[in-house]
Amino acid sequence: MKECNIVIAGVGGQGILLVAEMLGTAALMEGFNVRVSEIHGMAQRGGTVVCDVRIGEKVYAPTTPMGKADVMLGLEPIEALRHIKLTSPQTLIVMNTRIVEPVAVTMGMAKTPTLDEIVQIIHKFYNRAILIDAMELAMKAGSPLVQNVAMLGVLTSTEALPFGIDALRESIRQLVSPKHIELNIKALELGLKAGGSYSSLRYRY
Repeated sequence: MKECNIVIAGVGGQGILLVAEMLGTAALMEGFNVRVSEIHGMAQRGGTVVCDVRIGEKVYAPTTPMGKADVMLGLEPIEALRHIKLTSPQTLIVMNTRIVEPVAVTMGMAKTPTLDEIVQIIHKFYNRAILIDAMELAMKAGSPLVQNVAMLGVLTSTEALPFGIDALRESIRQLVSPKHIELNIKALELGLKAGGSYSSLRYRY
């Protein structure tokens, strides 16, 4: 494997940093060189958060250059669209369909794209995309707080990562408190199953 660049985009409170740490830990356990970076918005909860996980022998910088993302893992659709400049038409898009409206929108001070508008953009420019309701998977697992890990399971099903489900299970055991390990592993496996139900990586929604 020459290089694998994963961009994780969403808002504060969605567990984006934990997903990046899980991916980084799994990569290290499998013997890969890995770089992880994070950028926070102004608000701790609800503000924009984007993380880069870069895996490969010749990866030196922690952030993904524009157009070089192999994977966009969008935990929130508007934030995925905000960071779309990091992708190319060959990028695999794995995106949650649940919008978290910014405070300015809920107060009527700003307007954002609708989910349908975001879907149309994804459909127009990307042939490899899975758009899925992570909240539904998380609730099946037992908590709305594991949407992030459910999305990680969906990504794992695509075989875009240079490691498999076993490495991610072990990273969960290392990074999550003991009382929440089984919940997170269940969310991971539900995401894996849901993603695997797609017969191909053509556009799905």
